[in-house]
Amino acid sequence: MTPLVELRDVVKTFGSVIALGGVSMGVRSGEVMCLLGDNGAGKSTLIKTISGVHRPSSGQILLGGQPTVFHSPRDAQKAGIATVHQHLSVMPLMSVSRNFFMGREPTRGVGPFKSFDAAFAERTVREEMAKMGVDIRDPHQAVGTMSGGERQCVAIARAVYFGAKVLILDEPTAALGVKQAGVVLKYIAQARARGLGVIFITHNVHHAYPVADRFTILKRGKSYGTFDKASVSREQVLGMMAGTDELDALEAELAEFRTEG
Repeated sequence: MTPLVELRDVVKTFGSVIALGGVSMGVRSGEVMCLLGDNGAGKSTLIKTISGVHRPSSGQILLGGQPTVFHSPRDAQKAGIATVHQHLSVMPLMSVSRNFFMGREPTRGVGPFKSFDAAFAERTVREEMAKMGVDIRDPHQAVGTMSGGERQCVAIARAVYFGAKVLILDEPTAALGVKQAGVVLKYIAQARARGLGVIFITHNVHHAYPVADRFTILKRGKSYGTFDKASVSREQVLGMMAGTDELDALEAELAEFRTEG
């Protein structure tokens, strides 16, 4: 199947700093691609490159198999690529329905008599959240009163409603506890079941492994490779991400401290 969006040998430099060194990856419809890497691995730069914030220094971005250039995040959004950032762009004191349609408010009336169509917004929010498996209590409630997992669901449902084909999730479980992280993973599975291509960025293998179909592992700006879930174990993914040799060296060093003690 042709990937919805694909990177081929993408290099991104900032002066003499090589942020991405020839990274290739892609995501297909109905698939969760987990992008794994420790802090400083290049995950943020890759997100910004796919979403149109940065243009590659070299290499190609393909959309449905065709080379393309995103001049801005708006270009990427028009192409169906939606990014949900770790720090959600929601207004805590505003209602769920207002946040859902922020910047794209439905209206009723004509000319100067137009007003926010609250009834349509509330009905739509209930329906879209229900598709993600959430029975929203009250569309009027402030987003700030919702749990972290529920707020992630609002952002995901909003992106899907406005036509996203590829959903980029930047560390959606980073600040959540075990239970809330599990809720977000269920939302990711729901998005995959609806035919979206999901790029799930995380440094937590234990969150990535249950929901992933494939893994791309970044280390210091370079791709360690892309692996099908059936071909690698959780421990192998963790070893590639952290560096098995480095972990072995650390374990030996710590063992020396215990001996000296």
